[in-house]
Amino acid sequence: MRNAILAIDQGTTSSRALVFDTSGNQLGLGQQEFAQHFPDNGWVEHDADEIWSTTLASCLAAINSADIKAKEILCIGITNQRETTVVWDRSTGEPIHKAIVWQDRRTSDYCAELKQQPDIVSSIQEKTGLLLDPYFSATKIRWILDNVPDARKRANRGELAFGTIDSWLLWKLTNGKSHFTDATNASRTMMFNIKSQCWDEDLLALFEVPASVLPQVKDCAAEFGATEASIFGTSIPITGMIGDQQSAAFGQGCFQKGMAKSTYGTGCFLLLNTGTEVLTSNNQLLSTVAYRLNGEPAYAIEGSIFMAGATMQWIRDGLKLIGDAGESEALAERSRDDLSVYLVPAFTGLGAPYWDPDARGALLGMTRDTGPKEVVTAGLMSVCYQTKDLVEAIAADGAELSTLRVDGGMVRNNYMLQKLADVLDTEVHRPAITETTALGAAYMAGLHQGVFESLDTIAARWQLERAFAPQSNESWRIRQYTGWQDAVARIRSQR
Repeated sequence: MRNAILAIDQGTTSSRALVFDTSGNQLGLGQQEFAQHFPDNGWVEHDADEIWSTTLASCLAAINSADIKAKEILCIGITNQRETTVVWDRSTGEPIHKAIVWQDRRTSDYCAELKQQPDIVSSIQEKTGLLLDPYFSATKIRWILDNVPDARKRANRGELAFGTIDSWLLWKLTNGKSHFTDATNASRTMMFNIKSQCWDEDLLALFEVPASVLPQVKDCAAEFGATEASIFGTSIPITGMIGDQQSAAFGQGCFQKGMAKSTYGTGCFLLLNTGTEVLTSNNQLLSTVAYRLNGEPAYAIEGSIFMAGATMQWIRDGLKLIGDAGESEALAERSRDDLSVYLVPAFTGLGAPYWDPDARGALLGMTRDTGPKEVVTAGLMSVCYQTKDLVEAIAADGAELSTLRVDGGMVRNNYMLQKLADVLDTEVHRPAITETTALGAAYMAGLHQGVFESLDTIAARWQLERAFAPQSNESWRIRQYTGWQDAVARIRSQR
């Protein structure tokens, strides 16, 4: 009897797979990191074939870890790093270029040229909910078609396929039989009209992307195909696909208007559910599809920070101040509470609410007694301050947070979550299950298969592990955040 769900969680620095039972309990885990490629200043690439191989290895490891057989898996859900762009040959399945990662800024100049035309900028936001930025897929596709020999000609002949990572994995899992995406991933390409829920012909023309390369857009819970039997030894239905940040919100049960979650992985992404309304931000935030079920989209407003866990990874691997990210909590606990050292991690520019692709990182406020623990603490605090930037922007758009549900690898750090509550002056709730991104994909796949009856059934499964209440006073909060704002102002490319 099939009684388990396999969730693929393909991220920016590692590929992961988790096996859940039909009650949502984790049974097994597999994970593999893969190489990051930085061919030029501000450029970030992945090897799409390595993404596939590490994903497959993680799936096999998770199944083995769960001590089950593949034939016991009822269905598969896929969640993924969004915006990252792959273009491949339809006949061979070979990528024609390395995947261009969401963090990549190589199309900054092109975006700057388009920004000279205000009507284009407003049209993009009106249709897609997004701000014109290299972050999204459209300009990345254009770059590949213009810079890989014969790529544009091949695309026009219908020989090439584009996909975000969900589509790429689906293609590989089904041995080229399925070329689909879901509404959440489509909404991050800057080519998808989130109101009409279809690819936008005017935007395709603007970015010179032929419609022939695009995947078909489906609901998040749908029939996406089935795995080639040779991959796992049996054919398994793929019935859920959803972008990673939306998946985390789904796993956190953020189904009601006004509910919010913040995920602390490679980057930080705060989503607030706006229900059936597309809330257009006046403060540099994004409107996006939270999920789509039975053809009906639910929307969210989102703030995106490029560097969260990646900042601590840089402190670990680049500066070698710590041997493991887990060491950061003990070091930070020994730091002064009125730390005046600020790390602004604009290594690939600044995301929301600044959207400054040319800003670069800096460490400010150092004195002779500044050492490893101060730098490490400044890295953790930068995550808190950047979240405060997002919350301030959301408040200016007319929304308000009463509590914030958090997830992702960084939320194991109690120091960081306490400081987050202090900086925000808001309760921060850590759930009993912090693997909410993978859990959201499992819920989505299981929802389609009838394992979970409804959204209410899923929401009832959410459990609080620990609440972090604000402890610092207002003067500390104002002083520390004012210092952060000054630090950010100093590194902006346009002041």
